[in-house]
Amino acid sequence: MLEQIRGPADLQHLSGQQLRELAAEIREFLIHKVAATGGHLGPNLGVVELTLALHRVFDSPHDPIIFDTGHQAYVHKMLTGRAQDFEGLRKKGGLSGYPSRAESEHDWVESSHASAALSYADGLAKAFELTGHRNRHVVAVVGDGALTGGMCWEALNNIAASRRPVIIVVNDNGRSYAPTIGGVADRLATLRLQPAYEQALEKGRDAVRSLPLLGELAYRFMHSVKAGIKDSLSPQLLFTDLGLKYVGPVDGHDERAVEAALRHARGFGRPVIVHVVTRKGMGYAPAEDDEAEQMHSCGVIDPVTGQATKVAGPGWTATFSDALIGYARKRRDIVAITAAMPGPTGLSAFGQQFPDRLFDVGIAEQHALTSAAGLAMGGMHPVVAIYSTFLNRAFDQIMMDVALHKLPVTMVLDRAGITGSDGASHNGMWDMSMLGIVPGMRVAAPRDATRLREELGEALDVNDGPTALRFPKGDVGEDIPAIERRGTGLSGVDVLAVPADGLNHDVLLVGVGAFVPMALEVAKRLHNQGIGVTVIDPRWVLPVSEAVLELAAQHKLVVTCEDNGVNGGIGSAVSGALRAAEIDVPCRDVGLPQRFYEHASRGELLAELGLTDQDVARRITGWVAALGSAVTEAEIREHLD
Repeated sequence: MLEQIRGPADLQHLSGQQLRELAAEIREFLIHKVAATGGHLGPNLGVVELTLALHRVFDSPHDPIIFDTGHQAYVHKMLTGRAQDFEGLRKKGGLSGYPSRAESEHDWVESSHASAALSYADGLAKAFELTGHRNRHVVAVVGDGALTGGMCWEALNNIAASRRPVIIVVNDNGRSYAPTIGGVADRLATLRLQPAYEQALEKGRDAVRSLPLLGELAYRFMHSVKAGIKDSLSPQLLFTDLGLKYVGPVDGHDERAVEAALRHARGFGRPVIVHVVTRKGMGYAPAEDDEAEQMHSCGVIDPVTGQATKVAGPGWTATFSDALIGYARKRRDIVAITAAMPGPTGLSAFGQQFPDRLFDVGIAEQHALTSAAGLAMGGMHPVVAIYSTFLNRAFDQIMMDVALHKLPVTMVLDRAGITGSDGASHNGMWDMSMLGIVPGMRVAAPRDATRLREELGEALDVNDGPTALRFPKGDVGEDIPAIERRGTGLSGVDVLAVPADGLNHDVLLVGVGAFVPMALEVAKRLHNQGIGVTVIDPRWVLPVSEAVLELAAQHKLVVTCEDNGVNGGIGSAVSGALRAAEIDVPCRDVGLPQRFYEHASRGELLAELGLTDQDVARRITGWVAALGSAVTEAEIREHLD
C-alpha cells in the first residue's frame, strides 16, 4: 500500500482498516530501512499514526507542518513522496535525516535543534495574517523533551496572545513530562473531543448565570470545582493559564482518535494545544525494551534483533566518561551537567556512580551554563558535557555568567568538527571560533585517549576561569607519543616530529586534535620531497602559548591544521599572536571553509574539501615554493606524485 502513496492526497480515500494496515507497513519499512543506514528509529516508530492524521486533516504544504527536533519527520517524508529514496537516508546525495527545504516543498525548515518549531510557527502565522492568507493553519509538532527548552515557552507566551490559527501538537512520549493520569481527567478529555462540547458548555454557563440572585455565584462555584479537579489531575494548567485552548490527552496510536482531535482543533480558528500520548519505539520490541532511550538513534543494526552489526572500537565519549568517573572518585567537588543527553555525552555511567552529582537540566543549554556558574560559585567544579553544535545556544551565558566571573566551569564538547551524516546543523565546527573571543577561556583539543585524560585532569585543576575540551565523534584511535614537551602545565606543547637529518626547519605544522594524525602523514610526504617539517600538538590550543611562538620563530612558515571553521579559528589566533609578538613568519590556515555542509560521511566531506594528507601536502609545497625555500619548485614537482 505504501508504494501507492505519492502524496498526502492519496491518504484521503483510505478506510480505517486501510489506515491501520498502512501504519503497520510503514513501521516495517522504517525498521528495515533505518537498520540498513542508521538513524532515528525510535522517535519515528512513535509518530506513525500521528503523522497519518496530520496529513489527512491539514493541507500540506498550504498548511505548514513543522517538526521540532526534525528527527521525527521520517514518516512525513514517506507520505510526501520520498519513500523510494530511503535507501540513501543520511548518505551523500541521499535523503537528509531531518526536514530539508531542498528536498520538498512540504519541508518548511531545516529543523534539528530543539525547541524552535513554535517560534517558526508564530512567525509564519503572523506573515499569513499580514498577507491576507487567513485560511491557512500552521501546525507545530513538538516533543522528545523539546518543551523543557525555554524558547518553547517564550513562543507560547506570544502565540497565546493572538487569535491566529496555530495548532501545537504535543507529542508526549513520556520522555519530557508524565502523561495525564486519573479517570476524571480521561472523562474531561473525552468531553473535549465531542464536537458539541464547547457549545453545550457555553449554553450551560449562560443558563446558570441567568438564575435570579445566585446565578453568578453558582457559576463561579461550579467553575472553580471543575478547574480544581482538572488542575489536580492534568498538566493542561501549563497551557490553559497562558490562555491556550487544550485538547486531549489523546491516544497517539489510535489514528481515528488523533484525527478527530486535530479536526476539532482546526475548527477553533485560534491557538490550540493538542496533547497526544505516544510510545517511542512503538511496534518494535528491541526499541520498546530499550529502557534507556527506546532506540532513539542507532547505527547499522540487525533488523530482527536490533543489535549493532559492527562492534565499535574504544570511543572518545567512553574514554571521557571513564576519566571523569576516575577523577570524581577522588574529588567530591566534581559534578556533571547534561542537557537531556546523559547517554550520548557519556554521563549515564557517572550518574550511576554518583546519582546526587549529575544534573539533567533538560534541553536547556542556557540554563545549564548559568546553573554551572552557580555551582562553581558554591565551591563545586561543574563539568558540562554537551555536543559542540549545541554550545552555540549558550554563548551569552558562557561570556557573561561564567567567564565574566572567572568561574571554574569545564565544558566538554563531544562531536566537535565534521560529524557528517547528520548534516549542517550537527557539524561542530564553530566552537573554537566562538570560544576564542571569550576572555580567560582556555581550550584543549586532545589528540588521543591519553591526552584526553591528561587534559581533563588539567582542566579540573583550573580554579580561575572556564575551560573547554573538544573531541570528535567515533573511535579514539591509537595513542600518538611525543618526542618531547616544550613548556609546562597548560603551556606545554608536544613535539611529535622533527625535520629529518640534513633538512632545514622549513615548516612548523600545528596539528589540532583530530587533525594531528593527518598532520603527521603530511609531514612524511613533505619529508620525502625534501621539505623539513616540525609537527607539534599545542594541547591547550587557546590561548596560544609562548612555546608555539618560540618554535614558529625557528621556521620559515607556520601552517595550522584544525577541524574547525578557518574564520576565527586556531589559525587566526596563531597569526594574531605572531603579529603581537612581532615575529615575522607567515602563517597559513588549513581548516573548514565557513559554510554549511550537506550530509555525507566525515571522510567524504574531508575529501571534498581537500582536507586529506595528499591534498594538504600539495598546498604546503606550493606555499613553501612561493616563499623561495631552499627546495626549488622544480624539485617539489618532481617529488609530488
